[in-house]
Amino acid sequence: MPKKTTFFKKVLKGVLYLFGGVLSLFIILAIYLFCVALEYPPKPKDLSSLQLQRSEPSPGFYTLKNNWFRKSKSGLYELYVEGQPFERGVINGKLTKEEVVNQEVYFTDQIAKMIPSAFYRSFLKYFVGWFNRDLAKNVTEEDKEEIYGISKSASNKYQYIGSNYQRILNYHAAHDIGHALQGLALVGCTSFGTWGERSEDGTMIVGRNFDFYVNDNFAKEKIVAFFNPAQGHKFMTVTWGGFIGAVSGMNDQGLSVTINAAKSTVPTSAATPVSLVAREILQYAQNINEAIAIAKKRKMFVSESFLVASAHDKKAVVIEKTPDTLDVYDPNTNYIVCANHYQGDGLVRSKGNIEQLSTSASPYRYQHLMELLSKNGKNSVQKTVNILRDSKGWNNADIGLGNEKALNQFISHHAVVFEPEKLRVWVSTSPWQLGQFICYDLNKVFALRGMKKDQEINESDLTIAADTFLKTKAYQNFVAYRNMEQRINDGKQVDIDSLTIYNPQYYNAYVHTGDYLFKQRQFTRALHFYRVALTKVVATKQEEAYIQQRIIKCLKSKG
Repeated sequence: MPKKTTFFKKVLKGVLYLFGGVLSLFIILAIYLFCVALEYPPKPKDLSSLQLQRSEPSPGFYTLKNNWFRKSKSGLYELYVEGQPFERGVINGKLTKEEVVNQEVYFTDQIAKMIPSAFYRSFLKYFVGWFNRDLAKNVTEEDKEEIYGISKSASNKYQYIGSNYQRILNYHAAHDIGHALQGLALVGCTSFGTWGERSEDGTMIVGRNFDFYVNDNFAKEKIVAFFNPAQGHKFMTVTWGGFIGAVSGMNDQGLSVTINAAKSTVPTSAATPVSLVAREILQYAQNINEAIAIAKKRKMFVSESFLVASAHDKKAVVIEKTPDTLDVYDPNTNYIVCANHYQGDGLVRSKGNIEQLSTSASPYRYQHLMELLSKNGKNSVQKTVNILRDSKGWNNADIGLGNEKALNQFISHHAVVFEPEKLRVWVSTSPWQLGQFICYDLNKVFALRGMKKDQEINESDLTIAADTFLKTKAYQNFVAYRNMEQRINDGKQVDIDSLTIYNPQYYNAYVHTGDYLFKQRQFTRALHFYRVALTKVVATKQEEAYIQQRIIKCLKSKG
C-alpha cells in the first residue's frame, strides 16, 4: 500500500476518533442535562380529586364542589378555589383548562417567534433544564402539589419540551429567567402607596403597573383569582392560566404585595421563584414583620423589590432582596414609591444599583412619579389610576408613546389598585391599563363560596371609567404604530416612512426605521433617522450606545 494512502487513512481514522469522542461527549452532556432537568412530581396522599368533573350550569360558567369560574362582562375571568394544595391545583386546572392550554400556546408561540430555529429551541430546553436543576428543591411541597394538580389539565402537545409537571413548574420561573437572561434588562414595573394625610380619606391606597410582556394574546386572558386555602389566609391575585404564583395580590388581613424587578448579577442556577415568595407572603403573613421573615428564609436567584402594604401596620415598606442580601426600605413618612432600583441603606450604594441608577430608565420614572404625586395633592383611587395611565415625561413632556421612561409604557399585563384597610381592589381591563378598572370587595367575594348561579361579582358602582384617550386619533395612530412594529419584527415589508409619522416623538420609531433601512443598505437614509433618534428622549444608556454605534457603521459604510 502506498505510504501516501496509508497516511491519509491514519488521518481519517484520527478524525473519526475525534468526531466520535466529541459526539460521545455531546450525548453524555445531553443525557446529563435531561436528567438534571427531570423533576419527579410530588406524591399527594389523596388523589380522589382527579375523579371530579366540572359542571356548566350556564354557558361559560363552571362549578366544581364549592369552586367556580366565570368570565365577567368586563372581559376579566374570575376564579374561586378552596381546599388542600393538590385538590386546589386539580380543581383550578379543571375549571380553567382552556386558559391553561391557551396560555402555554401563547407562551411557546412567542418563544418560537423569538427563536425560530428548532435546534436552538431544543438547546434552550436543556439549558433551562440545567439552569433550573435546583428549582424543585427550593419550592415548598405545598406549592409543588398545587402545581402538580394544575399540570393534570395541561396539554400533552408539548411533551417534547418536558412532562406537564416539569413545564408548569418551570413556567413559574419564567419571570426570573427572563429577568436573568435579557442582559438583566428589567421590565419597568412601577408601584407606589399613600396613607394618612397623603390620602383623601386617610386610608391606604396602593397602585402598581405590572409591565411583564409576552405578547398581546397573553395579556387578554387575565384571571382575578380568589384563593381560600385549607392553611393560611384567604387572598386574591391577578394571574393567568396555570400560574399559582403572585405578582400582584392582597389577603384578607389587608396585606398587599407587588413585585418589582431590580438589577441582578448573572445567576448560575435557579432558587425559589420570586412569584412563589410573594404568594407565600400573601398566604401566611398578616403584617410586615411576618412578610419580612418569609422573604428572609427563602433563597432567590434574581434581585427583586417587594412593596408590602399592611392594614395592621397602617404603612408600607419595600423589602429589597438579592440572592445574598435582604434590606428593608421604610420611608418613615406617609407615602412610598418603588421603581426598579434600591433605596434602602443596605443596597443603595451597591455596584449594581449605582449602575442601574446611571444607565436605566428607573430613576427618571421614579422622579416623574414623585412629580405627579406632588402635583395631585391628597391621593384617591381615581388619581392613582390616572397616574398609572400617565404616558408623559417630566413636566408633561411628550416623550413618545411606549417609552420605558413613562409610567404607562403600553405593555402592561395589568394594573391594580389596592385599599388594604377596606379590603377592596381595582383591576384594569384591556387594553393595557386604559380600559375600565373593576372593583372587588374581598369580603363579599369570599362569601360567594359555593356560588351555583352565574352573576357579576364586582362592585359596579365603584368602577373606574375607561381612559378617554382610547377615543383619540393619537391612540389610533399608536395602534397602527404597534402593528407596523410587529410586522417589522416578523420580517415583513412595511411602508417604513409611516412609522415615525404614527409616533413622532418616540426615539424607537426612528431606531426601527434606521434599522430597517440599514438592512437594505440605505445607509444615508438610515443615518438621518439614527441622528434624529438621539434628539429624542432615549430610555437607557445601552440604547443610546447602540444608536451611536449604528451611526458609526453608517458613516463607514457610506464612505
